[in-house]
Amino acid sequence: MSTITKKDLVDRITESTQAKRVLVKATVQNFLDEVISELAKGNRLEFRDFGVFETKTRAARTAQNPKTMERIHVSAKQKVKFKMGRLMKEKLAAEVITTR
Repeated sequence: MSTITKKDLVDRITESTQAKRVLVKATVQNFLDEVISELAKGNRLEFRDFGVFETKTRAARTAQNPKTMERIHVSAKQKVKFKMGRLMKEKLAAEVITTR
């Protein structure tokens, strides 16, 4: 398993589409900015067959520092939840079967 960066994806898309790298990089960044913007507004993003992104609120709670046993208040937080779509599930399931 390896880490793929945004630069790697831009390079792959540039190669496969023969588009200018600057245009591909701007398009990918614009897409990511829009995803972040919509999630920040609390909107749900659905990409058919790919998956769904949505935000969930994690309730405030009291935690405990294991070293000092001191109780600490942890405030509520927003988190992003991702649910895989059909094509992604199928592709990942096929990859698991072929790597066994």
